[in-house]
Amino acid sequence: MQRAIAARQAGHWDGPVRDAVELDFDARHRRRIRLTGEAGLDFLLDLPEVPSLREGDGLELESGGFVAVRCASEALLEVRSADAVTLARLAWHLGNRHLPTEIGADVLRIRSDHVIADMLRGLGAEVREVQLPFHPEGGAYGKGRTHGHDDSHGHDHHH
Repeated sequence: MQRAIAARQAGHWDGPVRDAVELDFDARHRRRIRLTGEAGLDFLLDLPEVPSLREGDGLELESGGFVAVRCASEALLEVRSADAVTLARLAWHLGNRHLPTEIGADVLRIRSDHVIADMLRGLGAEVREVQLPFHPEGGAYGKGRTHGHDDSHGHDHHH
């Protein structure tokens, strides 16, 4: 079986593209997983560290060449509000629940969850379902990963 042994950032790799793979957020943060490319290349992602793969990155194959990374669309909730203060309050509530959140200038995006959607609406949010690639904040400790810090700060993470 082919092995992908390195991840190269978009614009920092050059070589023959042997295949492409479309990955959701979770799969873009896996160190070791068996994958099948869009053209049928079966390979093992076998990296020394957990990556934070983005659109256009390349997975370097041990035998030469690359597999291009594409970000898959996922079921998300797009959260908006009439004003910046309400949007900040909504972001606080999402963060307080340790929910991976993508933050834009006037929008928040989270994974689809009807219970959280109802809570957000109750707090004054406009919520709609969308299908988009998910790119949540990595946090102060995460280097691109959601919630990638150690849990030595005095609270648990059970929901």
